[in-house]
Amino acid sequence: MATRLFEDGRNMKRMMWLFITAMAGVIVYTLINHAQHHFEQDPAHWVMTPFFKDHTSYGAFIAFFLPFLVAAPFMRDTPRTLRGYAVVMLLLFAAGLVFSYTRAAWVSLVGAFGMLMVLRLRIPPWALLLVLGSGGALYAVNADRITVALERNREESSDDLGEHVQSISNISSDASNLERLNRWNSALRMWQERPVFGWGPGTYMFQYAPFQASEDRTIISTNFGTGGNAHSEYLGPLAEQGVPGMLLMVLLVVVTVWTVMRLYPRMAKGPDRTLLVVAFLGLVTYYLHGALNNFLDTDKAAVPFWMFTAMVVLFDLRHPKLPRDREALSAARS
Repeated sequence: MATRLFEDGRNMKRMMWLFITAMAGVIVYTLINHAQHHFEQDPAHWVMTPFFKDHTSYGAFIAFFLPFLVAAPFMRDTPRTLRGYAVVMLLLFAAGLVFSYTRAAWVSLVGAFGMLMVLRLRIPPWALLLVLGSGGALYAVNADRITVALERNREESSDDLGEHVQSISNISSDASNLERLNRWNSALRMWQERPVFGWGPGTYMFQYAPFQASEDRTIISTNFGTGGNAHSEYLGPLAEQGVPGMLLMVLLVVVTVWTVMRLYPRMAKGPDRTLLVVAFLGLVTYYLHGALNNFLDTDKAAVPFWMFTAMVVLFDLRHPKLPRDREALSAARS
């Protein structure tokens, strides 16, 4: 449906602004509720109720649209009055993200900035793949040393934003981080039992309890399927749909990244290329956040995720790489 709506390029920005305006009301509501609790960390988990079930999905959704808000005031085709509105929305969204205490969303924005540098420097896809592969190999070789170093981190999640950032790598005492490890290990054990087709879509939360090892359990572990899912867009499908499920998700990410990296250099500088970049960076925030949480089973995350992906597809179709591709596209349109 998004590809049909976005045939008119103006609808891409209209969609962005409509989402942002609606989300602004949720952020104001959340900040007002949070202010009554002195912006402490514990209430940040639920003050966005009933609009979001917890702070992680709330933070992820804010991060989706921050790249667009950063770029909107500087886009040539943005009306002057809308530029002022964009600045106000940017400040509001930034405040919402900070007080969401969502560490994964903060990290995802850092990753999105890194991806922006990759695009601006015209780094080829094979070079990025080589760097990522080398990084993975180095981690595999030094996994024990890295784990020991991380276990020395004793910073807990807290109201202090500095300490909260430092707690991102605490895998020794932070209950939230340890519970993620528990869910991931449970997902891997589920996959080992049913490696090809998994346990069925949407079944992880109802099936993982017996796969929890006693040494992995935390003070927030549960056996009743009330604590959410696998906390990973990659391991969740692995447990629920086996190897094909995870490969489809990984391929979606890889093909989208590869397409944008090849599309960016052949697009002329202007509003369309900027819109491609901000949509892609919004997706990157989710690709990275998806390693720590998964929300594609919720409408609030799924709708912008697939809409942004549709934007990448349409821009790729509108800017063919070779002359014969342009001829084929013109023939198809006629």
